[in-house]
Order: sequence, then structure tokens, then C-alpha cells
Amino acid sequence: MPHDPYTALYIHIPFCASKCAYCDFHSFATSTEDAAMESYVDDLILQIKRYAQEGELANLSTIYMGGGTPTHLGHGLLTRLLYAISLYVHLDRIEEFTIEANPESLTEAMVKDIWSLGVNRLSLGVQSFDDAVLASIGRAHTALDALHAIERAKTRFANVSVDLICGLPHQTRESFLADVQRAIDAGVVHMSIYPLSVEQGTSLARSLRKGTITLPDDDEVACMLEDAQALLGQAGFSRYEVANYARPGFASVHNASYWQGHPYLGLGQSAATMTQNAERRMRVVDGEVTDDLDERQMAAEDLMLSMRMTAGADAELVARASALIPETLPVLEELEAQGLVVCRDGAWQPTERGWLCGNELYGALLDLAP
Repeated sequence: MPHDPYTALYIHIPFCASKCAYCDFHSFATSTEDAAMESYVDDLILQIKRYAQEGELANLSTIYMGGGTPTHLGHGLLTRLLYAISLYVHLDRIEEFTIEANPESLTEAMVKDIWSLGVNRLSLGVQSFDDAVLASIGRAHTALDALHAIERAKTRFANVSVDLICGLPHQTRESFLADVQRAIDAGVVHMSIYPLSVEQGTSLARSLRKGTITLPDDDEVACMLEDAQALLGQAGFSRYEVANYARPGFASVHNASYWQGHPYLGLGQSAATMTQNAERRMRVVDGEVTDDLDERQMAAEDLMLSMRMTAGADAELVARASALIPETLPVLEELEAQGLVVCRDGAWQPTERGWLCGNELYGALLDLAP
């Protein structure tokens, strides 16, 4: 269908050194010698060339390479892919180019070369700085590996982010807060903090069923999140999205594009593409349509997505939704009465309780246009 230009590009690399206990993403453990990785990169390069020739990459402002573990490709394959991107994308127009990395596969040479090829942001999958916790979830690195990787990244990159997870096996409120402090002390400028989600089919779920591990309860996890927010605030970080904190000027532009309804192109296995125009929004994964929304459903989804952001839904977004869905304001007012949102200066913003009760908040807004 005729569509608005893509402003974001996501490239999925499904290869990892090992499969983590909690992971249900499309990824699999692969030897660094596996020829499948080279074939995969070659196919990605062909796709990038084709989309560039069709003019689909002309309006990009962000690129994000995730996984899996992109750095598990190794220095040669990763730089080959990045060089191809530099040939077909106007990198001088790219505001943010992120690569996800794991500590065990981020080398000093790789840091230098990916920076020289246009990458300007690194996101490190740390998850914890506690070796016992890392071992319990099958991570391939140690706490010391993670700290060394942050130092390597900072030799070239001003914009370094880390991911942390709370609610993991062997984790306490005190130990998680120590993880957050260690990340702050390491000098990162962005932090993503996720509560553990136990997904069916993972080894973590199987261990829980067998009773071989236990996890912190929901109340303790909620306390961990509150503690982290307080500590990060004291350290100069602002929470701009439900799971993301940044120092001034370092909020992720690419991450925010997902919550602001910007069209994005996904390349690689399991990568989602969101295509839209004024009347229709579609998401496609591996050639299959997963969402097909009309104008009213788009408006409801935009409201829901905005509630992941601290800024929430501004007056213009609410007015646009109200014109299509008259029930919009009454529903927002009911959510305010429940303490899930608050109206400030014409903008409707999520409260802390709204984020903790996200299913209720997001579900009520999506239900405006089922």
C-alpha cells in the first residue's frame, strides 16, 4: 500500500554465544565458525541494497541493530555489514545508530571500527553485576567482563547504555540496587531496567515448575523498581519511558520512535515492519501480517503507546483521538479516577501506579477501538 516514509530501521541478528534461561526472543546459540552467520549477513546486505534502490531508506533518522547478539557475528562479518549500510544509507542524516553488544564479544578493535563506520551508540546487555545471578540465568560473561566492556565502549562512544533486569534468581532488593549503583559508577549515560518476565518454553520456566529455583515476589520487584528510580534520579538520570532512564540529551531516539507511531522497517528473521498511511497501519513479521488497523484503531493504539512515555498523550493527540472516538475523554477521566493517569497542562500522563498496572491502563485504551 502507499505509505509514509520509514524513519527507523531495525536489523535483527539472531545469533548468540548461548541461550539465556529467560530468553524467548528469536535467537539461538551458534558457534563463531558457523557458516550460517555469513550467509545471513550476505542476505541482509542484499535486502539493504534492494530497499535502498527502491528509495525506502532515504528518510531514515535512526538505525538499531539488535538480537540476539550482533557482536557475536565477530569483527569481520559485523564490519562487512556496517560497510554495506554506509554504502546505501546517508549516514550523515542518521541521528542515532545503535548496536547491541554483549560483554564477552565486544573487543577493543571492534569498538574502534564500528565507531569509524558510523555507529554512535552502544547498548550493552549486562543484566546484572552479580556473578551468582549471571550464572543462574546462563549469561556468558562475568561482572568483571561487563565492567571491562563498558570501559572499552567509552574509549570511543559518549553514548553507552546498559540493560539490567530485576527479579532474577538469587537477587535481593539490596543486590539489585548495588547493580544500579555499579552501572552509575561505571559512567553509562542511559539505563534500561526491566522486570523479569517468565515466558513459557524457556529453561527458566521449566526450572520454576520443577522448583529448582525461586524468584523474588511481585512486591519485592516493585520495590526494586522504585529504589532504582530514586537512585537514578539522585544521580541525574530522568525516566523518559516506563523502562528507560537517561542523562540529559541521551534519551534513545530510536526507542521513542516505537512509542510515537513512526513507521519503521525491520530486516532479518522475526523483525517487525510497521507501515502506515493516514487510514491504515500494518505490521508484518516474516511476510505475515500481525496487525492491520483502521484509523480508529490507530488512534487508540497511539494513545496506548504514548502511555509508555513519561510525557504521555499531548492535547493534540487526545483531540485527534476524540474526533474519531467520542469515548476517549470519558475513558481517560475514569483512568484518572483510578489513579492510573493524571492530566497536566492538557496532557494525559501515566502515573507510577499506571505503569505498575500497565495491563489495565493499556487495555482500557486499546478497548476504545477493538
